[in-house]
Amino acid sequence: MDTNNPAASAGFLAGIFLVYGLVIIAVMVFTLWVYWRIFAKAGYNGAMSLLNLIPGIGPLICMIVLGFGRWPIEDELAALRGGGPVPSTVPPVPPGTGVMPT
Repeated sequence: MDTNNPAASAGFLAGIFLVYGLVIIAVMVFTLWVYWRIFAKAGYNGAMSLLNLIPGIGPLICMIVLGFGRWPIEDELAALRGGGPVPSTVPPVPPGTGVMPT
């Protein structure tokens, strides 16, 4: 590379930035795909992986939800094993009140 030619240096830097940008985009797409699969297997909506696009705190939010949240698939598994659904924090609606549970 000719270091005395500014056009050649600018072209080289532009190529480096282009490759760097493509690698960053590929890593982001792969990360979104992986988190989509994890959320779907956990019983959540896979679109929750898009939280990763929030700069700074998005990946942290995803890790907290997956690490400390109750996965919907656990409730289904408990029901299939005969343990019944896991009790929720919301008390059941008494019969005859006419209130539909949400």
